[in-house]
Amino acid sequence: MSTTVTAERVEQVVYQALESFGADPSEFSREATFEQLDVDSLDLAELSQIAEEEFGVPLKGDDVKGIRTVGDAIDLIVSRA
Repeated sequence: MSTTVTAERVEQVVYQALESFGADPSEFSREATFEQLDVDSLDLAELSQIAEEEFGVPLKGDDVKGIRTVGDAIDLIVSRA
């Protein structure tokens, strides 16, 4: 994979995914919880697939279970990349 994984790039991809799930972009921040954004477990499963496709980072159910905020998700993907 040629793309360098940066926090900015991961954030961009996560935000795009959240928007595709119907979340309101005006509410996006690292501190926003998935609950606040009305993102459910199916959306998080899809986010995991996107992370794997974009960054080659496989996230399993146990990984995703622990994340509560957008920042948690970004940090997890960056740390695994």
